[in-house]
Amino acid sequence: MYSRMLVLRFPKTEVEKPIVCYLARDFDLTFNILKATILPRKEGVMVMELSGTRKNFTLGVEYLKKHNIQVQAVGQDIKRNKKKCTHCGACIAVCPTGALSIKRPEMMVVFDHKKCSICGLCVPACPPRAMEIRTTGTPILK
Repeated sequence: MYSRMLVLRFPKTEVEKPIVCYLARDFDLTFNILKATILPRKEGVMVMELSGTRKNFTLGVEYLKKHNIQVQAVGQDIKRNKKKCTHCGACIAVCPTGALSIKRPEMMVVFDHKKCSICGLCVPACPPRAMEIRTTGTPILK
């Protein structure tokens, strides 16, 4: 299973078409819309997680681009400020992927970037605000 966070920018000519539904039907992709601002006859922006086989993912992104939709991978950088971190473990309780864990017997919070889905749930859960997130968009499949 291949999964990426994407930012889709819809031109006003495409916002009223069910393009995202076709990703599921025609390319066997699943999607989770995290944020969307799409208004009739205006440009739209959608942040989504798109998942499927790598081949279908690539075909689905090509389909989007054929409809003049700008597709950007969400590049996010989550950092833990080690000076602020008290190793309380509050972030671990909300992490859905297990990217944050406790190293025993030291009882230290460990962050595994490879497991992180960059959902951002750890940021508000961290009492000392040691978890920080930065988001940028980068073009995908030029």
